[in-house]
Amino acid sequence: MTTPEGGQAPNSRTPQSSRGPAATTLLAVLGVVYGDIGTSPLYAIRAALTPARGTVVAPEDVLGVLSLVVWSLILVVTVKYVTVVMRADNRGEGGILALMALATRSLPEGRIKRWATLTGIAGAGLFFGECTITPAISVLSAFEGLEVADPAFQRFVVPLSIVVLVGLFAVQQRGTGSVGTMFGPLMTVWFIVIAVLGGLAIAAQPSVIEAVSPHHAVMFFVRHGFEAFLVLGAVVLAVIGAEALFADLGHFGRRPIRRAWLFLVLPSLTLNYLGQGALLLADPSAIANPFYRLAPEWFRLPLVAIAPVATIIASQAVITGAYSLARQTMQLGFCPRLTVRHTSGEERGQIYLPQVNAGLFIAVILLVLAFRSADGLAGAYGLAATGTFACTSVLGFLVARRVWGWSWALTGFAFGSFLVIDLAFLGSAALKVPDGAWFTLLLGLALFALMTSWKRGRDLIFERWRTDSLPLASFLARLPQSRTIRVPGTAAFMTGNPDYVPNALLHNLKHNKVLHERVLFITVLTDDIPVVPPERRVLVEQLAPGIHRVILHYGFMESPNIPRALTELKSHGVDADPMQISFFLGREVVVPAQVPKMPLWRHWLFLVMARNAVPATEFFRIPSDRVVELGVRVAI
Repeated sequence: MTTPEGGQAPNSRTPQSSRGPAATTLLAVLGVVYGDIGTSPLYAIRAALTPARGTVVAPEDVLGVLSLVVWSLILVVTVKYVTVVMRADNRGEGGILALMALATRSLPEGRIKRWATLTGIAGAGLFFGECTITPAISVLSAFEGLEVADPAFQRFVVPLSIVVLVGLFAVQQRGTGSVGTMFGPLMTVWFIVIAVLGGLAIAAQPSVIEAVSPHHAVMFFVRHGFEAFLVLGAVVLAVIGAEALFADLGHFGRRPIRRAWLFLVLPSLTLNYLGQGALLLADPSAIANPFYRLAPEWFRLPLVAIAPVATIIASQAVITGAYSLARQTMQLGFCPRLTVRHTSGEERGQIYLPQVNAGLFIAVILLVLAFRSADGLAGAYGLAATGTFACTSVLGFLVARRVWGWSWALTGFAFGSFLVIDLAFLGSAALKVPDGAWFTLLLGLALFALMTSWKRGRDLIFERWRTDSLPLASFLARLPQSRTIRVPGTAAFMTGNPDYVPNALLHNLKHNKVLHERVLFITVLTDDIPVVPPERRVLVEQLAPGIHRVILHYGFMESPNIPRALTELKSHGVDADPMQISFFLGREVVVPAQVPKMPLWRHWLFLVMARNAVPATEFFRIPSDRVVELGVRVAI
């Protein structure tokens, strides 16, 4: 989102068709989509069955927790995400913001639409929280295997984790294309290894298969009551990463993601969880680290070597997801302009955002130093994921009812059931606020405040700008009688509303008293679809001799490039050399109004974000030596 003079409108809903990239191989799906949920066996069972969580490692409790884990994988991941939610793609793209755009597109202006938007923003904030916790908890849990091999290694867990994380974030600026092809085969090996380890333990203790029966989960609640409810906050760790199946929909399509889940990932995870349960039935003391205890002694150190690789892949997936989500929030108008660098000339989805990378790095390192163990982070992790799950269910309900046309009964039963499960997980995770979930809550609230403050500030500026601006039709009607001197050249005036005269043009006329012989009013619109087809990118309309309106459409997953788009002007009948165009931009100075229209704390946040926003020239990739900026004072 940029200023009204910067050219990008606050919102646009042009219904255009778009299709995400073609489906890639199942190996690529395994490497990108399933890294997060695939590394959950490292810590989920241990966190759920640790006595401090309110349970005793008794055989019936092992079976009860395993039953909860297995049925969570079935109901939350398989039924909700794989079967239902993945149908709710926005022109081929998935994710919480794409779902929000799809839901709000079908709603009339009003309270429901505003609440749907706020739900999407809250879900995005919580997903950012998950993106900060995943690298910390995954890498810590991987190196905690060293303690199983030799307790003397305990003091090296945190230093080694920090070293790996520093390296991981340092290489982000180089892009992931060069190593992306390695991820799939490595994760395939990971899933096969954990499946074999689990299968061997099941063979030694086949009675653990009873845990597949849901009555064990029911009896667990009957025996423990409220303490069992607390355990749900740890059980949910087994399904964290389910949102990635939907978020990466545009990269691979439904079929490869579903096939990988049903035929490899789900069986491997189930076997490993049941295998850990079988181990605990035979040796309750293995609760210290049941994942690594599954392996024979000779294989534990090799397993410790494999696990960090899998966690790095999981971390890379969420870091990339954070970049993508940040660009979506920016394009949809919920955060200021950020630097977006494309790390691949072939793949548009491979991007690097330095500000986001730096913020994530600082947050992750602080988490590792503050919590120092995977168990300590489990509570914070659960709240971030379950909050996103609940937001997805609410928006999915609106899509099913308004877009798919489901009946009230079917929509209420399906998404009502999903929401009940999500709220049960969320309620349990929320009780862990003193144990670490405070971090997720604090981060989510902070991001929600930042995004809503930016959106409100931009809306107020647009309202003020419309009030003070001159309608374009009036300007064009008066122009022939004004005797304004026309000078050679082409001037492009960026404007957020194509129906009003840019203030930069009025200031130029006031001070320079000239108008170029060719004038372009350029407006950049972000549509609520992921990608705009090239043939629909540029729309040109002649308003008067030598004066044209140019509308540039981009999807919310694209980065604007105005000079490149303007190379198509000649094909639209505009005789202008893109390399000789002078760009006129308005730079706003925002000050408080005598009667402020938003609280002072929101006004302060907005000003801080506005001052740190990337300049329009860099965001729109306009050469700085062809830009003229004119200041405008705006009171809100």
